[in-house]
Amino acid sequence: MPLTFKHLAVAALALLPAALPTTVNALDDQQKKEFGEFIKEYLIANPEIMLDVQDALEKKQQEARQQQASAAVETNKEALFASKYDLSLGNPQGDITIVEFFDYNCGYCKRALSDMDSIIAGDKNVRFVLKEFPILGPDSEAAHKVSDAFRKIAPEKYGEFHRALLGGEGRANEARALEVAASLGVEEADIRKKMAESPNDESVHEAYQLATSLGITGTPSYIVGNEAVFGAIGSKAIEEKVANVRSCGRTAC
Repeated sequence: MPLTFKHLAVAALALLPAALPTTVNALDDQQKKEFGEFIKEYLIANPEIMLDVQDALEKKQQEARQQQASAAVETNKEALFASKYDLSLGNPQGDITIVEFFDYNCGYCKRALSDMDSIIAGDKNVRFVLKEFPILGPDSEAAHKVSDAFRKIAPEKYGEFHRALLGGEGRANEARALEVAASLGVEEADIRKKMAESPNDESVHEAYQLATSLGITGTPSYIVGNEAVFGAIGSKAIEEKVANVRSCGRTAC
């Protein structure tokens, strides 16, 4: 939700008590009214202060979000980095693991596919975990069901499947996912049998639980070290975070 002048004014007023004498609490109703009118007039006369308030508010919110994510990473290491539902690309023994939450119909995820490939090609010691997170409607849910079945049948071809479906034109749905599977030698009948006997309900449930704990609301989102990275920030930015984790154990040294 975008920040409005009203939101920023409320934020500005919320910051005032810490900077004011404690005697402000002793003001009577008339004095409080006059004080409020003064604040209103000051903000109207100096609206540029709202930019500073917006920056401070966004920084505070981002810090709180990262604190939540860092705590969640520590609590959910096994599910994040070693879940039985996920496959990884790159070096399976890599010293740094990057986790990506993605949806096959996410436009930003499609554009970020080249970021993953660039990172894997340029760093032979990175392990890249793909966390299937269908959040963009029934077509996404159906495509991810096929993907899950394909992964169970032909895990050695999952990387090819992932790149073909995510990097393909048009919307990913069941039909498109089945077409990709067939192109890689896995027939529709086998996919449907696997979906029936081993649905992806538990893996999706785990992904949603993790996303909630981490404060993830969209895709792509990444976990690098103990930091959650929200959005397609590009390969260079992720590579810098990886280098920092190797250097000092944190994404920012």
